[in-house]
Amino acid sequence: MVVGLTGGIGSGKSEVSSAFSRLGVEVVDADAIAHELSAPGEAGHAAIRGAFGDVVLLPTGELDRAALRRRVFEDAAQRARLEAALHPLIAAHVRKIIGEWKGPYGVAVVPLLLERGSLLPLIDRVLVVDCPESMQVQRVMARSAMSEQEVRAVMATQIDRQSRLERADDVIDNSQGFDAIAPQVEKLDLRYRALADA
Repeated sequence: MVVGLTGGIGSGKSEVSSAFSRLGVEVVDADAIAHELSAPGEAGHAAIRGAFGDVVLLPTGELDRAALRRRVFEDAAQRARLEAALHPLIAAHVRKIIGEWKGPYGVAVVPLLLERGSLLPLIDRVLVVDCPESMQVQRVMARSAMSEQEVRAVMATQIDRQSRLERADDVIDNSQGFDAIAPQVEKLDLRYRALADA
Protein backbone atom coordinates (compact mmCIF):
# COMPACT_ATOMS: atom_id res chain seq x y z
CA MET A 1 0.00 0.00 0.00
CA VAL A 2 1.31 3.45 -0.92
CA VAL A 3 0.48 6.48 1.23
CA GLY A 4 0.94 9.80 -0.57
CA LEU A 5 2.14 12.39 1.93
CA THR A 6 1.55 15.99 0.88
CA GLY A 7 0.97 19.46 2.28
CA GLY A 8 1.78 23.07 1.59
CA ILE A 9 5.26 24.53 1.88
CA GLY A 10 6.32 24.73 5.54
CA SER A 11 3.52 22.44 6.74
CA GLY A 12 5.93 19.88 8.22
CA LYS A 13 6.12 17.09 5.63
CA SER A 14 9.77 16.34 6.46
CA GLU A 15 9.07 15.96 10.17
CA VAL A 16 6.13 13.64 9.46
CA SER A 17 8.10 11.49 7.00
CA SER A 18 10.96 11.27 9.52
CA ALA A 19 8.50 10.05 12.15
CA PHE A 20 7.33 7.29 9.78
CA SER A 21 10.98 6.39 9.04
CA ARG A 22 11.69 6.03 12.76
CA LEU A 23 8.93 3.39 12.87
CA GLY A 24 10.71 1.41 10.12
CA VAL A 25 8.41 2.53 7.32
CA GLU A 26 9.96 2.86 3.85
CA VAL A 27 9.84 6.45 2.60
CA VAL A 28 10.57 8.03 -0.78
CA ASP A 29 10.79 11.83 -1.00
CA ALA A 30 10.19 13.43 -4.41
CA ASP A 31 11.97 16.65 -3.35
CA ALA A 32 15.08 14.74 -2.25
CA ILE A 33 15.07 12.89 -5.58
CA ALA A 34 14.70 16.19 -7.45
CA HIS A 35 17.74 17.50 -5.54
CA GLU A 36 19.79 14.39 -6.40
CA LEU A 37 18.75 14.41 -10.06
CA SER A 38 19.63 18.08 -10.48
CA ALA A 39 23.22 17.73 -9.23
CA PRO A 40 25.96 18.23 -11.83
CA GLY A 41 26.41 15.13 -13.98
CA GLU A 42 22.86 13.89 -13.35
CA ALA A 43 20.04 13.66 -15.91
CA GLY A 44 17.96 16.37 -14.23
CA HIS A 45 20.84 18.85 -14.28
CA ALA A 46 21.26 18.29 -18.01
CA ALA A 47 17.49 18.64 -18.57
CA ILE A 48 17.32 21.92 -16.62
CA ARG A 49 20.39 23.29 -18.40
CA GLY A 50 18.81 22.27 -21.72
CA ALA A 51 15.60 24.11 -20.81
CA PHE A 52 17.12 27.31 -19.36
CA GLY A 53 20.74 27.49 -20.49
CA ASP A 54 23.71 28.49 -18.34
CA VAL A 55 21.85 31.47 -16.86
CA VAL A 56 20.62 29.21 -14.00
CA LEU A 57 24.10 27.88 -13.15
CA LEU A 58 26.63 29.08 -10.60
CA PRO A 59 30.27 29.48 -11.68
CA THR A 60 30.90 26.03 -10.15
CA GLY A 61 28.45 24.46 -12.62
CA GLU A 62 25.93 23.71 -9.89
CA LEU A 63 22.38 24.98 -10.15
CA ASP A 64 21.73 28.43 -8.75
CA ARG A 65 18.66 27.13 -6.91
CA ALA A 66 17.65 30.52 -5.48
CA ALA A 67 17.75 32.18 -8.93
CA LEU A 68 15.88 29.26 -10.50
CA ARG A 69 13.23 29.35 -7.75
CA ARG A 70 12.67 33.11 -8.25
CA ARG A 71 12.43 32.63 -12.00
CA VAL A 72 9.86 29.83 -11.89
CA PHE A 73 7.65 31.27 -9.16
CA GLU A 74 7.41 34.63 -10.90
CA ASP A 75 6.46 33.13 -14.28
CA ALA A 76 4.05 30.23 -14.84
CA ALA A 77 5.50 29.47 -18.29
CA GLN A 78 9.01 29.12 -16.81
CA ARG A 79 7.59 26.89 -14.07
CA ALA A 80 5.90 24.69 -16.66
CA ARG A 81 9.21 24.44 -18.54
CA LEU A 82 11.04 23.32 -15.39
CA GLU A 83 8.35 20.77 -14.54
CA ALA A 84 8.39 19.37 -18.09
CA ALA A 85 12.17 18.90 -17.82
CA LEU A 86 12.28 17.41 -14.33
CA HIS A 87 8.96 15.79 -13.35
CA PRO A 88 9.09 12.76 -15.70
CA LEU A 89 12.56 11.90 -14.35
CA ILE A 90 11.37 12.28 -10.74
CA ALA A 91 8.23 10.19 -11.36
CA ALA A 92 10.24 7.36 -12.95
CA HIS A 93 12.65 7.35 -10.00
CA VAL A 94 9.80 7.32 -7.44
CA ARG A 95 8.11 4.42 -9.26
CA LYS A 96 11.36 2.44 -9.27
CA ILE A 97 11.88 2.92 -5.52
CA ILE A 98 8.27 2.02 -4.68
CA GLY A 99 8.69 -1.14 -6.74
CA GLU A 100 11.57 -2.18 -4.44
CA TRP A 101 9.68 -1.71 -1.14
CA LYS A 102 9.40 -4.78 1.09
CA GLY A 103 7.09 -3.59 3.90
CA PRO A 104 3.29 -3.74 4.11
CA TYR A 105 3.08 -0.07 3.21
CA GLY A 106 5.32 2.87 2.42
CA VAL A 107 5.11 6.65 2.29
CA ALA A 108 5.73 8.70 -0.85
CA VAL A 109 6.36 12.36 0.01
CA VAL A 110 5.12 14.37 -2.98
CA PRO A 111 4.63 18.11 -2.32
CA LEU A 112 2.67 18.65 -5.57
CA LEU A 113 0.79 15.34 -5.44
CA LEU A 114 -2.65 16.94 -5.80
CA GLU A 115 -1.55 19.83 -8.04
CA ARG A 116 0.14 17.75 -10.76
CA GLY A 117 -1.39 14.32 -10.28
CA SER A 118 1.15 12.34 -12.31
CA LEU A 119 1.89 10.08 -9.32
CA LEU A 120 -1.71 9.85 -8.05
CA PRO A 121 -2.36 6.53 -9.86
CA LEU A 122 0.27 4.94 -7.55
CA ILE A 123 -1.33 6.28 -4.37
CA ASP A 124 -3.77 4.29 -2.22
CA ARG A 125 -4.33 6.92 0.49
CA VAL A 126 -3.67 10.67 0.58
CA LEU A 127 -2.21 11.94 3.88
CA VAL A 128 -2.20 15.72 4.27
CA VAL A 129 -0.01 17.55 6.80
CA ASP A 130 -1.92 20.66 7.78
CA CYS A 131 -1.31 23.87 9.72
CA PRO A 132 -2.54 27.48 9.42
CA GLU A 133 -1.11 29.41 6.47
CA SER A 134 0.41 32.05 8.78
CA MET A 135 2.38 29.25 10.46
CA GLN A 136 3.59 27.97 7.07
CA VAL A 137 4.94 31.44 6.23
CA GLN A 138 6.69 31.82 9.61
CA ARG A 139 8.32 28.38 9.39
CA VAL A 140 9.65 28.85 5.85
CA MET A 141 11.01 32.31 6.63
CA ALA A 142 12.73 30.93 9.75
CA ARG A 143 14.44 28.07 7.91
CA SER A 144 15.37 29.79 4.64
CA ALA A 145 16.37 33.16 3.26
CA MET A 146 12.97 33.65 1.63
CA SER A 147 10.89 36.76 2.23
CA GLU A 148 7.19 36.58 3.11
CA GLN A 149 6.41 37.67 -0.46
CA GLU A 150 8.49 34.79 -1.88
CA VAL A 151 6.86 32.25 0.44
CA ARG A 152 3.40 33.46 -0.52
CA ALA A 153 4.36 33.28 -4.21
CA VAL A 154 5.20 29.59 -3.71
CA MET A 155 1.95 29.05 -1.79
CA ALA A 156 0.01 30.66 -4.65
CA THR A 157 1.22 27.89 -6.99
CA GLN A 158 -0.18 25.21 -4.65
CA ILE A 159 -3.83 24.31 -4.18
CA ASP A 160 -5.49 26.11 -1.32
CA ARG A 161 -5.65 24.64 2.16
CA GLN A 162 -9.38 23.84 2.08
CA SER A 163 -9.17 22.02 -1.29
CA ARG A 164 -6.21 19.99 -0.03
CA LEU A 165 -8.09 18.97 3.14
CA GLU A 166 -11.17 17.98 1.12
CA ARG A 167 -9.06 15.53 -0.90
CA ALA A 168 -7.33 13.97 2.11
CA ASP A 169 -8.05 10.45 3.33
CA ASP A 170 -6.10 11.24 6.51
CA VAL A 171 -4.84 14.47 8.10
CA ILE A 172 -2.00 15.20 10.51
CA ASP A 173 -2.57 18.41 12.43
CA ASN A 174 0.78 20.17 12.71
CA SER A 175 -0.48 23.35 14.36
CA GLN A 176 0.64 22.22 17.83
CA GLY A 177 4.35 21.91 17.06
CA PHE A 178 6.57 18.97 16.23
CA ASP A 179 6.09 17.15 19.56
CA ALA A 180 2.48 16.45 18.57
CA ILE A 181 3.49 14.67 15.35
CA ALA A 182 4.83 11.35 16.68
CA PRO A 183 1.63 10.26 18.47
CA GLN A 184 -0.44 11.00 15.34
CA VAL A 185 2.01 9.09 13.14
CA GLU A 186 2.01 6.10 15.52
CA LYS A 187 -1.79 5.94 15.34
CA LEU A 188 -1.74 6.15 11.52
CA ASP A 189 1.00 3.51 11.33
CA LEU A 190 -1.26 1.02 13.14
CA ARG A 191 -4.16 1.90 10.85
CA TYR A 192 -2.07 1.60 7.68
CA ARG A 193 -0.63 -1.76 8.73
CA ALA A 194 -4.16 -3.06 9.37
CA LEU A 195 -5.40 -1.70 6.02
CA ALA A 196 -2.42 -3.21 4.18
CA ASP A 197 -3.13 -6.62 5.73
CA ALA A 198 -6.86 -6.49 4.99
